[in-house]
Amino acid sequence: MSAAMFSPDDPAGPAFRAAIGARLGDFLDDACARLDAISPALAPLGELARAFTAGGKRLRPAFCYWGHAAVAGQPDDPAPLLDAAASFDLLHVAALVHDDVIDASDTRRGQASAHRQLEARHVERSGAGDPAAFGRAGAILLGDLLTAWSDELVGRSGLPPAVLARAHTVLNEVRTEVNAGQFLDMAAEAGLAGGDDPVAVAERVVEFKTARYTVIRPLQYGAALAGADPATLEGLARLGSPLGRAFQLRDDLLGVFGDEARTGKPAGDDLREGKRTVLVAEALAVEPRILDFLGRPLSAPELERARALLVDCGALARVEERIGADGERARAALSRLDVTTEGRTALGALIEVCLVRES
Repeated sequence: MSAAMFSPDDPAGPAFRAAIGARLGDFLDDACARLDAISPALAPLGELARAFTAGGKRLRPAFCYWGHAAVAGQPDDPAPLLDAAASFDLLHVAALVHDDVIDASDTRRGQASAHRQLEARHVERSGAGDPAAFGRAGAILLGDLLTAWSDELVGRSGLPPAVLARAHTVLNEVRTEVNAGQFLDMAAEAGLAGGDDPVAVAERVVEFKTARYTVIRPLQYGAALAGADPATLEGLARLGSPLGRAFQLRDDLLGVFGDEARTGKPAGDDLREGKRTVLVAEALAVEPRILDFLGRPLSAPELERARALLVDCGALARVEERIGADGERARAALSRLDVTTEGRTALGALIEVCLVRES
């Protein structure tokens, strides 16, 4: 494997995604063999792990890899760094599996969510007890297993212990932050997040549920593995925070207005689940009728009325303005960073990938 295969002009392109997929595939081959040795009854966990880690945008691994390249260039042998980077996708899928249980979501990435697949398996095989409870419990354990495997993949990457040690604090932080952000999201839906400003509450959820584990921490982890100094790590955080916010805000818009054939989730799911996104918070500030469409199933005409309300009250336009402003902040932060030429090119390209996307 040659580092030259990864072009900074297309930093999360087909070659990079295939390389991450291959590293995950090799790891899961071994992990699933170990499950098999314990009991064939564990096969569904391995099957689901493979299904939900296949494909995807690989943005978190890309931020990790190019954060390293921004400090020290691409390594001659990228395999160890790719393993460390790929661990972020295992952590990401763990969070998605748990998120789907919390939200009672039926689909993920164009297929039935993990807990629904386990529930269906229980029914097909005439298992004892409650199929839905079995599915939820199995998915929780799958998410826990993926989290453990993300740590194991880093440890088995082949990176020197001293290199791993200097970056380990970042991994500690990201695992705390993603769980804290998930709980904040739940608290916001329940009206228990504190604060009188729903937009400020939603922004805090975005920072900890998405911005940090999607952009800031992967960037910092890759850079820390490369030996980045504190000023560089702080500079990467100044880039990652607005870009992570913009990424999530685009996600919020896609969750209501996106094409479900591209997003892999039913359109309007965030509204049905009662998510207090920045989009919803912006609408609530001027149009309380949006509450009528939150936290319940929506027919197609009702979804269209909710969309129209979000447009007419200006919430959609204000979120687009936020995305644009955060994109400019991220570009400005990149311009101030002292990084390699290929790192600057790759990070600039990743900024644009996050800002303009359909899935």
